[in-house]
Amino acid sequence: MFRLSLLSIFVLIISCNTGKNKPDVSNIKVDMQLERFDKDFFMQDTNHLSASMPQLQQKYPGFLPIYLQYVLGLDNHTPPDTVLTQVKYFISQDRFLYDSVQKKYPDLDAVKSDMATAFQYVKYYYPQYIVPKLITLVGPIDALAKLNDSYTPDFLGKDFLGISLQFYLGKNFSVYEDQNYILNVAPQYRSRRFDKEYIVPDAMQLITDDIYPDKSGGRPLMEQMIEKGKQWYMLTHFLPDAPDSVITGYTQKQLDWSRENEGNIWGYFLKNENLYTIEPTIIQTYIGEAPFTQGMPESSPGNIGQWIGWRIIEKFAADHNKLTLQQVLQTPAKTIFSEAKYKPK
Repeated sequence: MFRLSLLSIFVLIISCNTGKNKPDVSNIKVDMQLERFDKDFFMQDTNHLSASMPQLQQKYPGFLPIYLQYVLGLDNHTPPDTVLTQVKYFISQDRFLYDSVQKKYPDLDAVKSDMATAFQYVKYYYPQYIVPKLITLVGPIDALAKLNDSYTPDFLGKDFLGISLQFYLGKNFSVYEDQNYILNVAPQYRSRRFDKEYIVPDAMQLITDDIYPDKSGGRPLMEQMIEKGKQWYMLTHFLPDAPDSVITGYTQKQLDWSRENEGNIWGYFLKNENLYTIEPTIIQTYIGEAPFTQGMPESSPGNIGQWIGWRIIEKFAADHNKLTLQQVLQTPAKTIFSEAKYKPK
């Protein structure tokens, strides 16, 4: 039976926020650069774009073409006059987004500092990793990018990390609550995370995928659960002070429910599913964003498969505590599953 008790919640909250070992990274230097493309782009005089756009190109030679093509949808074959017309239209039409961003983020010093700290941990584990510069932008309100089985507000380029600030205006931002937006862009279980506290975790999700790409597509359910769980395990090393609710994207209530019912969740898998199935429709039930997991109570979170995979990895890592982060990640999913002997109560 799936259950939840106040005493268990209290115990779990205490245990979840203590005992996270983290290395000393104070001597690791990170030169965190932040460029506010959003300001430079929207401050252009739309009556003189033919003069300002070349200046923008000179300042952002690698980023502007990507922004025009992949954010505004203007490919390399778009005539220059059409590009200027479309840029002028976008600046006029979406200025309210830019104004909302400037009101919420007049500066991003705190985000820059938190990102620098996260990259100190990245470089502790991966000293050769090149820290990208941060570039903030404002694009169309529906310009989410696809990463594996989920959508992300951000994207990683050759030497930059793009942060789309129109997706961090707070869960109560009027556009996010529009029914058309909910149906066609981001349902509310997703847009509730469109806020400042998720900027760094969303960005670091891209870094984990860059360092350890998820290549589990098409593999059996259990392997996908563990391989995707590895990315959350990795993320906790880069963000050791982040609450598990932010790592997973679950609400605190969903996280509490998952921890309280861990044994029941695992029992449900063993009783109702073939852990080695490769049937896409079954895998999608347990992996990927959803308001809750079908077959489980509505108090359950979606993407419960990745959470179970993460728990299996944590059990394996605890039993093999001399393994480095890299060694845990390199361990095949089948080996992790076999040696973890995962039997939650």
